Amino acid sequence: MFRIDHTNINVMDLEKSIAFYKQAFDMEVVKTKEAPDHSFKLAFLKAPHSDYYIELTWLAGRTEPYDLGSNETHICFAADDFTAAYKRHQAMGCICYENKVMGVYFVVDPDGYWMEVV
Repeated sequence: MFRIDHTNINVMDLEKSIAFYKQAFDMEVVKTKEAPDHSFKLAFLKAPHSDYYIELTWLAGRTEPYDLGSNETHICFAADDFTAAYKRHQAMGCICYENKVMGVYFVVDPDGYWMEVV
């Protein structure tokens, strides 16, 4: 039997990304790991009512933003209160695409990853 445990995304500024996911989705860091040689740091974030994690990976020495290309892979967050979520993200200025007919919108994180909200 399998279950989805986490999704990894690479980030340029770990603290900035942690702050974004806390503010945008109420996620909290539940565990961290750092390589003995300090070549990478991991932060696992979880939303309050979910068993699913997002793993943020910071790689030492990385200076160029990640090329996300045309891949439309994304993580979807289901909001208990869609209107309140929309207002929060609108105030943050991070909404990057809306499809009002379908009742969804996307926010963009500090590294350019799109997250869907339904």
